[in-house]
Amino acid sequence: MADINFSTYVDQFRNLNTRDVSTWPIVPRIAAVIAIIAAVLLLGWYFYWTDQLAELQRGEDEEVALKNQYKDKQQQAVNLEPLKKQKELATQYVARLEKQLPSKSEMDALLSDINQAGIGRGLQFELFRPGTATVRDYYAELPINIRLIGNYHDIAAFTSDVASLPRIVTLNNVSIAMPTNASTPLTLEAVAKTFRYLDQEEVQAQRKAVKVGK
Repeated sequence: MADINFSTYVDQFRNLNTRDVSTWPIVPRIAAVIAIIAAVLLLGWYFYWTDQLAELQRGEDEEVALKNQYKDKQQQAVNLEPLKKQKELATQYVARLEKQLPSKSEMDALLSDINQAGIGRGLQFELFRPGTATVRDYYAELPINIRLIGNYHDIAAFTSDVASLPRIVTLNNVSIAMPTNASTPLTLEAVAKTFRYLDQEEVQAQRKAVKVGK
């Protein structure tokens, strides 16, 4: 029975007058309407809805990005006060370090302090020769080659005195020559390095030199 009905439907599609659709049987007309609707939907999807869906997707992506930005800004706002306190502490720390760096005009006094630290401990300087300063970004490093003679305790006290100076001084490349007998004093050779901050003109000159080098 189903085969007979299907054949009947198929027969309705034969010998259709393409110029006059109104003469078609009901089944072909329904099929034509469905085909037209499907074609309209397909063309609408391709020419219109595809762009609309892409625009919708872009809007959703932008919404997600804005939400993430909002969360980041909110987190930054929460951490703003702690960050301000950290910045203030860092500024104070840098200021304390700068106070430990002498200016150009104070270098002579610092060299005198190092010399007096040795003399005050009864040490004999055989060499006290400042070298050429090396300019860094914001400070200059001055090496001082020293060689002094004295007993162990006085040399140890001298190194302690140098470390306790209000300005930063480090002892590098330390070498101690042992005595040949108990009556012979020790000989200490080292490079004492001190640092000074650059004044504004020197900082600008250093920046200019870096730019020229690049």
